[in-house]
Amino acid sequence: MIFDPDEIEDVQRAICRQHAVKFVAAPADSKSGVAISTRGRLPINGLRHPVVGDTNGWYIWFGERFSNDPEFFVPIHARHFYEQEPEVGRLLGLAPGYRFLLEADYLDIWYDATLLEV
Repeated sequence: MIFDPDEIEDVQRAICRQHAVKFVAAPADSKSGVAISTRGRLPINGLRHPVVGDTNGWYIWFGERFSNDPEFFVPIHARHFYEQEPEVGRLLGLAPGYRFLLEADYLDIWYDATLLEV
């Protein structure tokens, strides 16, 4: 599934409406923390902390293993998700405090207030 970069916000807003979640943009030039070393594994996990500076608050990893190693996540511009991982990019409009788990046809989105306590 590939999205036109000009339409990504519409897709994100639709996902937010479908799940009754406030939309908060993740501009293409904003940065997410991504566990590049896990890319290609399933499920895909994401959590969003508050937006700070040029970051959008998203931390994304692939697979079941999470690490607290300070080098686990590296900064990646959101546009890379919009271009290369559209199934993830469509979820980046979920507001801070939300998490997702995505695998094949399964998508779970839930609120976790502790994500706002950073």
